[in-house]
Amino acid sequence: MSAAAPAADTHIFLIAGEPSGDALGAELMAALKRQTNGRIRFSGIGGAGMTAQGLASLFPMEELSMMGLLEILPRAPRLLRRIGETVGAIERSRPNAVVTIDAPGFCFRVAARLKKLKRAANIPVIHYVAPQVWAWRKGRARKLPRLADHLLTLLPFEPPYFEIHGLDCTFVGHPAATGAARGKGPAFRARHGIAAADKLLCLLPGSRAGEVSRLLPIYRDTAVRLGSEFPGLRLVVAAAAPVAGQIAAAVSNWPLPVVIARKDERYDAMSAADIALAASGTVTLEVAREGTPMVVAYRMNPVTAWLARLLVRIKYVTLINLVLGREAIPELLLEDCTAHALATALGRLLRDEGARSAQRTAMAEALRRLAGPGPSPGERAAAAVLKIVGRSA
Repeated sequence: MSAAAPAADTHIFLIAGEPSGDALGAELMAALKRQTNGRIRFSGIGGAGMTAQGLASLFPMEELSMMGLLEILPRAPRLLRRIGETVGAIERSRPNAVVTIDAPGFCFRVAARLKKLKRAANIPVIHYVAPQVWAWRKGRARKLPRLADHLLTLLPFEPPYFEIHGLDCTFVGHPAATGAARGKGPAFRARHGIAAADKLLCLLPGSRAGEVSRLLPIYRDTAVRLGSEFPGLRLVVAAAAPVAGQIAAAVSNWPLPVVIARKDERYDAMSAADIALAASGTVTLEVAREGTPMVVAYRMNPVTAWLARLLVRIKYVTLINLVLGREAIPELLLEDCTAHALATALGRLLRDEGARSAQRTAMAEALRRLAGPGPSPGERAAAAVLKIVGRSA
């Protein structure tokens, strides 16, 4: 998929608020450069991936990474300042389009303050990643058309929730679901002295400091329990960059030896493992793409968990299970997320090759549905953006 180079450089202002959004933004930027033959420039907020594609972030993206009421409140004054700075930058630069990526708590507040500018300068706002209205707060589907002109969705069942309220949508597919496995498992085992016959558990405790601090103690106790049943069990932690130091410090005194995968070994670690224990989120798709059976775990702070029980109205939280409509991957969440329960579920997977094989088959089917048809999600998203700003062929 390609587009003719525009007569003048197109300017896109992008906003990403966390690592998953940065990854989406980086793929989008790369595709936009290809489809315009490089006649495009970027400004906005992003992380390392978007920086590598040419973005000079207005301020560190990490300031926007947050989840839950208790995490947001202490940061409110600074976030309000950052919203003002972002709106000011857009007003001064008058881009051809603003692309907000996930992070609704920040992005929607920016979009709300751009209404007058949108009308005066005809600057479209494109939101990438639909709010999970199918899970909770359905009323947001009615509000989003007042904030955005177009919505790019990752999941195939999302557009109808918004189109019924008059918002144009494009299903682009989920990038984490596309492509072949990326990891080199045997090479990882060889580098770290892990024999082919050794049982290896990959631990993925999330990318935010709060979730890591809540999950790692449970992961530790789970590993100890599992190690008593499977002597010689090896552990590897695939640490996300923002919390790598926190994780290294926490696992340094664990009773079982732990290998910490380097940033460039992330997929190798997933591929090398017999099974994985993953925090709920996009990482579950990455593990699925490597074909590694897993158990999903998640804990929130008590107040956020209480609100979640009141508001969330879905049977599953893992995308694989949501797409398939059944629990192909065990989910142990909130009060069910205990070391005993996790060790039991993981032990079952280690003992039962049939269970591992069934999970691999289910994961492959869900990934096919999530990837979408035709070109890559990044290319489809770029084509949609260029069409909206009137710069495509």
